[in-house]
Amino acid sequence: MAGVLDGSVALVTGASRGIGAAAAVELARLGARVVLTARTQGALEETDDAVRAVGGEASLLPLDLKEDALIDALGPTLFQRFGRLDILVHNAGALGRLTPVSHILPEDWTSVLAVNLTASWRLIRTSEPLLRQSPAGRAVFVTESRAREPRAYWGAMGATKAGMEHLVLTWAQELATTNVRVNLFDPGPVATRMRMQAYPGEDKSTLPGPEAVAPALAALCLPAEERHGTLVVA
Repeated sequence: MAGVLDGSVALVTGASRGIGAAAAVELARLGARVVLTARTQGALEETDDAVRAVGGEASLLPLDLKEDALIDALGPTLFQRFGRLDILVHNAGALGRLTPVSHILPEDWTSVLAVNLTASWRLIRTSEPLLRQSPAGRAVFVTESRAREPRAYWGAMGATKAGMEHLVLTWAQELATTNVRVNLFDPGPVATRMRMQAYPGEDKSTLPGPEAVAPALAALCLPAEERHGTLVVA
């Protein structure tokens, strides 16, 4: 499989750690030039080192997904820098405080909504023209089971991820006659920082690491991938 993504450009959000970082390294191993986004430059540099260790190339783009104008500028920026975008992986997500719905603070709701749903919509808007121009545009949005399986205290995360799933699957229908393939990816329980925040007493040694699910996510980005408008559960 090495080299199957040679010449392609992949944008990965939430790439400073966890599943985003692992996915970026896997895409780089397959030959893609990866554009890494997260909130801080320093956090991205470790992923950059890991990408270089597999012989890949990365560009670092510090980005807060609550900054609407910066998301809107991504498409034009990528076109100016690389002339293309072939792969979008939206991995970044916000957990928010786990609390009764009636106790969600307005600022927490606004933050989780911005990252999990509004940023997804803005990424679709800014990336679609370039993905349509790609010979095999691919978009993967990372989701989680709370979007389909409500649980007490998970209201903000569950509702915004459910909205994201609906938005992405709608977009997939709109692109059905194009070369773009759009899918949702649910990695299941994985030993990530967000998982540890949600389940602080859980023994993370019993869970797979991000690198274990990265190949399944990367498979959805390959030119030969035909799944479209699908929820893929690892």
